[in-house]
Amino acid sequence: MNWKNINTAEDLEAAKSTSNQKPVLIFKHSTSCSISAMALNRLERSWKEADMPDAELYFLDLLKHRDLSQQVTKTYGIPHESPQVLLIQHEECVYDTSHMSINYQVLKEQVNQITG
Repeated sequence: MNWKNINTAEDLEAAKSTSNQKPVLIFKHSTSCSISAMALNRLERSWKEADMPDAELYFLDLLKHRDLSQQVTKTYGIPHESPQVLLIQHEECVYDTSHMSINYQVLKEQVNQITG
């Protein structure tokens, strides 16, 4: 997977802006959580670029960037979870899920509904 890291408020704004052209997936990851590591691993092992070629992928390390995680919660009105995936389209969260409900097939279906 070709993650773009969210390390600054500008990175978060770039993800939001990009969502006006293509679907954006934000993966919120806690590096100290085994469930988060397992969800990330499952997603990365399943990922096939051809399944969602238009999706832009963003990665947020929650421990390094708690302030940015709080900004995601404020911006999209989605309660914080970890791990968590948010699908952003036209600057709004259209789908979110967390923990072991993070499922590649479901994400693929959600992205494909947007891209047609």
